[in-house]
Amino acid sequence: MTATNQTFDVAVIGGGLVGKSAALALTQGGLRVALLAQPCAPLPPGAVFDARVYAFSRSSQSLFERLRVWQAIDAARLTPVYDMRVFGDAAAELHFSAYQASVAQLAWIAESSVVERALDAALHFQPNLTWIDSRAQTFDVEPHAAVIGLANGRTIEADLAVGADGAHSWVRAQIGSSVERREYRQTGVVANFRAAKPHGETAHQWFREGEIIALLPLPDQHVSLVWSAETAHAEALVKLDPQQLAAEVERVTQQQVGALECVTPARGFPLALQTVDRLIAPRVALVGDAAHLIHPLAGQGVNLGLRDVSALVDVIARKESFRDLGDTVLLRRYERGRREDIRKLVAATDGLQRLFSFPGTIARAMRNTGMAFVGAQPLIKRWLVASALG
Repeated sequence: MTATNQTFDVAVIGGGLVGKSAALALTQGGLRVALLAQPCAPLPPGAVFDARVYAFSRSSQSLFERLRVWQAIDAARLTPVYDMRVFGDAAAELHFSAYQASVAQLAWIAESSVVERALDAALHFQPNLTWIDSRAQTFDVEPHAAVIGLANGRTIEADLAVGADGAHSWVRAQIGSSVERREYRQTGVVANFRAAKPHGETAHQWFREGEIIALLPLPDQHVSLVWSAETAHAEALVKLDPQQLAAEVERVTQQQVGALECVTPARGFPLALQTVDRLIAPRVALVGDAAHLIHPLAGQGVNLGLRDVSALVDVIARKESFRDLGDTVLLRRYERGRREDIRKLVAATDGLQRLFSFPGTIARAMRNTGMAFVGAQPLIKRWLVASALG
């Protein structure tokens, strides 16, 4: 599809799950949308699973259902999480159960590319959506529109520009939103394995000497590893051959799911906490990693971004007829509505990362005492599950 109409209601700059969800939701709402993004790239030849795997909460599932995307995702590539077991750095253990919390499941595990391809298919059926295969190069806010110059020499105008272009957002830089970033000095190592034992639709997580190891269930007795390791250690893990990596994961997880066979090579990505001083500017709204970046220990980063999309779409749907889509008064409603959710999740993930990184016998004893206390309090556990479900 080519850009034949250069004037739009909304221009979404950036793809991925969050940007494409925003574009789909807005165009389904009757708006003319330009999407500056690429279709999802195919998996490398011979790959069994995408290395990028997400735990989708109930709030994310609800959004995808509203967009009629969830129903189109290949059910064979979705895995429910019915139980979650969290192990401290001693004998302490927390068990979260969907049954005990009276919910259908704690989360759904799915590969990023599986969900993104379903979004791509839905987007290609939207008559009001225009894919633009060119990078944004200049950005100006005029009284009547946001004016975006493209690398191909063309120009588009939109009442509202949505920045969904990731942690190093170009859109965010254009509006001068300042960023506070703190490196965790950790790298997230991801890989996928076939397990000898059934995972039982259970997610496992271990806190070990400042590092966090998670095994998430995948279809056909596979599991996905997310190991938040100190950077030097992570670099060593990524360099291991598949057999060596499998043996090391077996060791640190005490063969919870038996012997492992690596089916997706390890890769790493740096971990950081990032917040911005404002989510909006005249005719601009930020969503997803452009607006916030959190530690992956709770698996909530993508869910937080998808809640941005839901909030922005809902604000626009309730817009007064006399307001322009880029009206700052309107966009402030979106910003105010998102601040508390973002603040709480930043505090929770950063606080847990700090708590389990603090060295010493006393700190270890306090952590494990706290885990034991929470484990004995059904009401607290139900509240934690409800918070994670969004």
